[in-house]
Amino acid sequence: MPLLTQNKRIERVSSTAELFSKHPHLKESAKQFASRSPESVDPKHLLYVQQREFAATTPADNSVSILGSDDATTCHLVVLRHTGSGATCLAHCDGSSTWTEVPLIVNAVTSRSNPAKEGRLELHLVGGFDDDKRTSHSLSLSILAAFQKQKEEIHLETCCITDMNDIIKDGIHRPVVYGIGVNVKTGHVFPAMFTCRGPAEELRSARTFSGGQMVEVYDSSRELVKIGPCRWTPNNDMAFWLSQDDETILQYLSTSPNAEPPHFVHHIKSTIQFLLDHPTADGLFPAGQPHLYCRAEDGRWKRV
Repeated sequence: MPLLTQNKRIERVSSTAELFSKHPHLKESAKQFASRSPESVDPKHLLYVQQREFAATTPADNSVSILGSDDATTCHLVVLRHTGSGATCLAHCDGSSTWTEVPLIVNAVTSRSNPAKEGRLELHLVGGFDDDKRTSHSLSLSILAAFQKQKEEIHLETCCITDMNDIIKDGIHRPVVYGIGVNVKTGHVFPAMFTCRGPAEELRSARTFSGGQMVEVYDSSRELVKIGPCRWTPNNDMAFWLSQDDETILQYLSTSPNAEPPHFVHHIKSTIQFLLDHPTADGLFPAGQPHLYCRAEDGRWKRV
């Protein structure tokens, strides 16, 4: 089935500029979205989604009101929601395996929706910017093409991507919106910022840094965050990076060295240190069991 906007089919495009030229209302809504100030999200209601992760839930969830993610430069943040069931999925896509990731996102929503219930699938895409290597541009086109290939009819509502999410500061291109949240009770999608990126922030970052693929991190039926079990192999050569200056780390370990948020280098170094402290993941997952976290009374995620 096609990808639609205003009930019209979106045909394959060769550039994001062509998309916005053919569908000027998407350009206008992207401008409006990008003009909004980011909202600070209360960690007590948040499930934070890291790079190469996705999470889905429904309005009946008593532990999660907001799904959120940030630190997207060339990455794209994807929200898919069924208007009838309210089932909502947020994914943080980096282009590692878009064509296998998009079906996971669609299934996460359709499997939580009664097929007989009225409503439609609505898609919101935010992220990327006009980067030199055109990494964002390629990812934008891949994600659009992958959604066009799904059997479900999907309606593109927000498309604040690449050239429409770009600003030039001091002669350097950067994203306007780095992070978003979606209210799973209402479906409201908004620019967002976060003070908390847990639970198990370093463990989850280590999984992605060491090549882990897109993974679901939430069991909505039990209202539990589920991490792992993960696998990686020892790599002592990584210690080299801990002695490097910020500029070197940005140049070699980022897809967009001039556009990263201020905490990027600290985040990379803490992730590398975690991997050096845990050369294999086996000891972190006794008997191959995942880490489970439930929402505690004080609002934090607590290890079960």
